[in-house]
Amino acid sequence: MSGFDFIVVGAGVSGASAAAALAEWGRVALVEAEDAPGMHSTGRSAALYTPNYGGPVARRINIASGIFYTSPPEGFSDAPLLAPRGALTLARPGQEALLDEVLANANVRHPIERVTAARASELAAFIRPEFIADAAYEAGVMDMDVAAIHQGFLRAHRQRGGTLLCRAPVENLRRVGGVWQVQAGRHALEAPVLVNASGAWGDVVAARAGARPVGLVPKRRTAIVVEPPAGMDVSRMPVIEFAGHGPYMKPQASGIMCSPADETPDVPRDVQPDDMDVAVLVDWVERHSFVTVRKAPRTWAGLRSFVTDAAPVVGFDPAAEGFFWLVGQGGFGIMMAPVLARVTAALATGGAMPADLAERGITAADLAPDRPSLAA
Repeated sequence: MSGFDFIVVGAGVSGASAAAALAEWGRVALVEAEDAPGMHSTGRSAALYTPNYGGPVARRINIASGIFYTSPPEGFSDAPLLAPRGALTLARPGQEALLDEVLANANVRHPIERVTAARASELAAFIRPEFIADAAYEAGVMDMDVAAIHQGFLRAHRQRGGTLLCRAPVENLRRVGGVWQVQAGRHALEAPVLVNASGAWGDVVAARAGARPVGLVPKRRTAIVVEPPAGMDVSRMPVIEFAGHGPYMKPQASGIMCSPADETPDVPRDVQPDDMDVAVLVDWVERHSFVTVRKAPRTWAGLRSFVTDAAPVVGFDPAAEGFFWLVGQGGFGIMMAPVLARVTAALATGGAMPADLAERGITAADLAPDRPSLAA
């Protein structure tokens, strides 16, 4: 049996970043059930850095992560991790008041400004103008190079002496003599600390370890890519969404990625798009824009995992010794990765919340698996 100081379950961006941070403290085994890391939520992301989006806890973490992504450590990546995109929120006629909630999320470092309907039509030329009565623009929304980010963390983990094991699904877990004994595929491992970064499978792994589930609900999100109107270059246009909950559209070099922003409860699995969801979305796109879908679009779906209060769960389980939670990022996992990796390394080694994060209002109590809002 191979001995480590930490075993991290799940090699998506959350697990990879945590493993890289922990590798500065000891020997780390990063175990992944699939043939390669990042085949589920990490590889099916909208790839957007949206600092003003989400609840208060998520926003504080995402804004702090921006520092890392803007100025990553030397050697982390050969290319910039963020690129300008911008986001435009549109209000339909009669729904102008819905923009107030969007504008209220702005802060000094990440402003959101109201723009005229005429200006919005210029920024989003493929949207039918009759659907634009008012608009708000956020310049700080950025494209994220998810592949470079993920590979940067995996590289850092490897360079610090970490071990990556793929095709290693966690099948058996037990605590013996103060260490976790883990059977992961053909690998027998042990370590005093087990980090559960298994995404939608978080409660499944917890049950195998005898820990109480935190109530993770995987929710399906669907996406398609359609061709822009003929002759129109959309590659630098902003992300488009409508005030209130609804579909969004992200122009990019390969076309326009569209999603209904669905949050359909599902189960941990290799999720696939629902044909009816795709058909409804195509109809919505054609009604709200000048896009005509002439051939079957490229489609995919991913799982975003939530707990009841929609904040991540990070910390030692109160009842399962040495079992550390790192789940529940609710679609913000890539944005949150640098900060939650630092939090994991600090708390999993018996330390306190890093001082600079505490100054930003990020507390261990807000993330703890036994917090009152989560128990409720």
